[in-house]
Amino acid sequence: MNSERVLRAESVLPEDAANALLVGRVWSKASAGPCPVMISGGRVLDLTMMAATMSALLEKDNLADLLRKASPTSELTDLGSLDDFLSGDKGMVLAPIDLQAVKAAGVTFADSMLERVIEEQAKGDPLRAQAIRGKLAPVLGDSLRGLVAGSEQAAKVKALLQDMGLWSQYLEVGIGPDAEIFTKSQPMSSVGCGALVGIHPISQWNNPEPEVVLALRSDGTIVGATLGNDVNLRDVEGRSALLLGKAKDNNASCSIGPFIRLFDDAFTMDDLRRVRVALRVSGDDGFEMTGESPMEAISRSPENLASQLMNRNHQYPDGAVLFLGTMFAPVKDRRGVGLGFTHEVGDRVEISTSKLGRLVNWVERSDACPEWTFGVSALIRNLAGRGLLEKA
Repeated sequence: MNSERVLRAESVLPEDAANALLVGRVWSKASAGPCPVMISGGRVLDLTMMAATMSALLEKDNLADLLRKASPTSELTDLGSLDDFLSGDKGMVLAPIDLQAVKAAGVTFADSMLERVIEEQAKGDPLRAQAIRGKLAPVLGDSLRGLVAGSEQAAKVKALLQDMGLWSQYLEVGIGPDAEIFTKSQPMSSVGCGALVGIHPISQWNNPEPEVVLALRSDGTIVGATLGNDVNLRDVEGRSALLLGKAKDNNASCSIGPFIRLFDDAFTMDDLRRVRVALRVSGDDGFEMTGESPMEAISRSPENLASQLMNRNHQYPDGAVLFLGTMFAPVKDRRGVGLGFTHEVGDRVEISTSKLGRLVNWVERSDACPEWTFGVSALIRNLAGRGLLEKA
């Protein structure tokens, strides 16, 4: 592993890690496979004998209580320090999910809602975006900020914007009754903290999307949260919303982590509503960009989005994770005046909040990132070879 890209435990864990129930996955060299783990005192504790997959682990009733009782005992095998896995000595940190569906909610913040409309109007051309932004921002910005999606006031704003000829498919899902819920990535395909994230080589206008990610059981119960990077190709989706799959689902285009923080007395849904998600992009060219997304600005509650994902009309028997959307759509010029932001290979992307820790990745072309080869069938074979199928 490149020594300049080795992370340390203290740089990725929540500020109150000593009080946090953190679960996730590592690839253990000693176990020759992936292991669900708990992070406690900077140590990586193996939960495989409790459940061989993260999907099965999160389905357990009263999981927080089970882990609180197990953590100080000798029931859990110590796989090594978190630093050992971040450095690659003992293995590697994986995305903290496996069999779960990977879903995302789009256009849930006013600022990013406006940028989606700009992309649509610009037809994916960053050169046109600045002029359109200057025209639309004064009109749409004030109208959308603070609106509750699906509310009576939102319906009035919709009618007003329709009369002005400014209505858009993005506004429909942003403030209308039905949220945009799409498949971000395939089960087992997400990358974890410290990995490369991929930008499709056809894209010349793209950005990170720092987001809070909910972890849901198969019955729809929200059990915890983590961080995610919903890597986005603005020029591709801007050409046509029907290209959303190509804009969103590419090799290494979905990053989740570092760990799922379970809800308990020290971390509640009310705490999650108050988090501020920070973004920092640092380039090899000296470029720096920062931003912040307060969860309080979201137009739909996390519970509402979760209920629109999973209900009697749509089930996920292995559970799911749900990206909640971002208000951060970067516009800082990088390649020239009026061209806005786009990634360059080598960018360091850091997404953080005090309660969930820090998700760090480096940008590469998706065709230069390691190929995704360890899917569901590989997991089944691996667990069978380790005698763990009955715990999956």
